[in-house]
Amino acid sequence: MNDRRGKEEERKLSTDKSFYCEGMQGYASEVGAGKVVTGNGARNRKKQEKSMPAPKYWNGKKSFVYIQEVLGIPGGWITNNKLHAGNMAAEHIWSVIRSEVGRESEREPCMKHFLEQHILHFDSFASALAMLLSVKLASKHFPPQVLQDLFDDFYEQNPEAVEMAVFDLTATLDRDPAAVNYFEIMLFLKGFQALQAYRLSHWLWNSGRKPMAYLMQNRMSEVFAVDIHPAARIGKGILLDHATSLVIGETAVVEDNVSILHEVTLGGTGKETGDRHPKVRRSVLIGAGAKILGNVEIGEGAKVGAGSVVLENVPPHYTVAGVPAQIVGRTEVAEPSLDMNQRLSANRHQG
Repeated sequence: MNDRRGKEEERKLSTDKSFYCEGMQGYASEVGAGKVVTGNGARNRKKQEKSMPAPKYWNGKKSFVYIQEVLGIPGGWITNNKLHAGNMAAEHIWSVIRSEVGRESEREPCMKHFLEQHILHFDSFASALAMLLSVKLASKHFPPQVLQDLFDDFYEQNPEAVEMAVFDLTATLDRDPAAVNYFEIMLFLKGFQALQAYRLSHWLWNSGRKPMAYLMQNRMSEVFAVDIHPAARIGKGILLDHATSLVIGETAVVEDNVSILHEVTLGGTGKETGDRHPKVRRSVLIGAGAKILGNVEIGEGAKVGAGSVVLENVPPHYTVAGVPAQIVGRTEVAEPSLDMNQRLSANRHQG
């Protein structure tokens, strides 16, 4: 019985073109070719045909399997033989998500209807994400269809917002050890969902629709316990890990590839107006419960220890910790947000 099920699963994999990773498993298949290449301990193995080009692997944190010749992934996504999953186009990641959901529907029949309603009934990543967020954020007096129309307009007019969602999704998979599948991040992790809701509110704010933007902020805070002002500027490839009690103020800036844990505040210091919130540069890691207050700059590649209170600028590639925060050493890697090591540096600061 198990052999028959395995053969059936292998047959299904051979009919779609996709890229997939699940923990230490991976596969790739060519449309209609009837060939499956598996690696890193995938369940079903099929002997590679001699006509198939030799696979190339990237064994990164999540052991992505990269087979350029089979997948036809553009060469720009590869650097030093490493696949940058964050550069996957929305149509590629949607194929992956649908493949994940198809297998999960077979493994867990109780979820089949739910997964069909949220994933398989949609033709694109953007349309499924719009529906999901509209249902999450809807209220008795603000029905989901109104919100879904807003999200649909937003993604249609701003295709770069869909691209940013893909970067956020892949950043979460790569950096969060609890994240195994793309579809689970999309459907169940509120940090990712809150971030996409913020992006709609930011668009509304910049379009002059400030009351509507505030409404989105309010619903986001009530539903996700995440409070991000619509005027804040946030880049792509962001991980909001757990995200509960995250606060980001009006004039805050968070650049690309930043990782932020729960209960972080990027706030002001009092009643002052104008530019009054932190500026967090690229590849910064901010530990749980850290409070960064005032118009201070957290330099590129810096690390802020959990529970710290930061009131002064932090130089690039330094670690700070304490109340008030002090420099405790240089960061051990160039991009702490990707490494996600929250230990304090062994390279203690001298003087």
